[in-house]
Amino acid sequence: MSKVLLVLYDGGDHAREQPRLLGTTENELGIRKWLEDQGHTLVTTSDKEGENSTFDKELVDAEVIITTPFHPGYLTRERLEKAKKLKIAVTAGIGSDHVDLDAANEINGGITVAEVTGSNVVSVAEHVIMTILNLVRNFVPAHEQIEAGEWNVAAAAKNEYDLEGKVVGTVAVGRIGERVLRRLKPFDCKELLYFDYQPLKPEVEKEIGCRRVEDLEEMLGQCDVVTINCPLHEKTRGLFNKDLISKMKKGAWLVNTARGAIVVKEDVAEALKSGQLNGYGGDVWFPQPAPKDHPLRYAKNQWGGGNAMVPHMSGTSLDAQKRYADGVKSILDSYFSKREDYRLEDLIVHKGDYATKAYGQRTSKK
Repeated sequence: MSKVLLVLYDGGDHAREQPRLLGTTENELGIRKWLEDQGHTLVTTSDKEGENSTFDKELVDAEVIITTPFHPGYLTRERLEKAKKLKIAVTAGIGSDHVDLDAANEINGGITVAEVTGSNVVSVAEHVIMTILNLVRNFVPAHEQIEAGEWNVAAAAKNEYDLEGKVVGTVAVGRIGERVLRRLKPFDCKELLYFDYQPLKPEVEKEIGCRRVEDLEEMLGQCDVVTINCPLHEKTRGLFNKDLISKMKKGAWLVNTARGAIVVKEDVAEALKSGQLNGYGGDVWFPQPAPKDHPLRYAKNQWGGGNAMVPHMSGTSLDAQKRYADGVKSILDSYFSKREDYRLEDLIVHKGDYATKAYGQRTSKK
């Protein structure tokens, strides 16, 4: 029988009060009884930092590792080389950039890396829309005013705008990016733009009312709002640095629910301070959890607002947790039964090679 290592975040009293918080160490994706009934061993932990962490100690003889993008157990080459029995790494959610995929291809004859594709795309797309509106309507400073017992309409309204009539662009138009554009259509934006290596079908562009821009910098120069929806890889890591942000329309809003490392945090903070960016919002950080001194916890624009950052929560609504918990169970069932009848879209690395074209494509600045 197999040893399964599960790395999740602690829910504490919240998880005990709400059993639908499946992504917590207390509720364990709802899979403990199912695994133990089959004779497998489940070890669950949130302790993942440092050489003496429970994660590092238990990974050595684990056959299966499950973790989430929200509290990721980073599977570096060094860790994978020590995990002599590891056969499959499953992401409970979407995004496997916490895994060294090249190393997974090479070690132990090839470690399968899988995720639950599509499990939280709706949740993230909704969060993007909410964040855009929070920033454009200057909601956070206005709400903080109320909490402080104050009432100053001018202070809030001096940086409040309508979304209607604005140009909004998405960097990548995959499952999330397309859903964001569809949800923006009713707001009567001036234009909906997208940058991607692969265009949407003409009929889809017409249905949404969006237009592809083949040059990223050209798109950024036109946008009042930019939303990042691309995966993290070697060509998108640090993509939004000081240079690229300088190509954006002055006073634009930037939303990132993709991955924290796609932006250079210090450069975003400086752009807010200088007025190059009017706001930055989203829920992704690097590293995660974000340290207390992370600059994007406190960065403000010249008006004292423009920050709509939250913990990594966009893709972990209770509805999404049910979907990715069910998806993990399905992947494990395929593995333990030896059927290996995985959904192709769930596989990132399999049998020593990249399983899907998605991870072979690279989004560049040009």
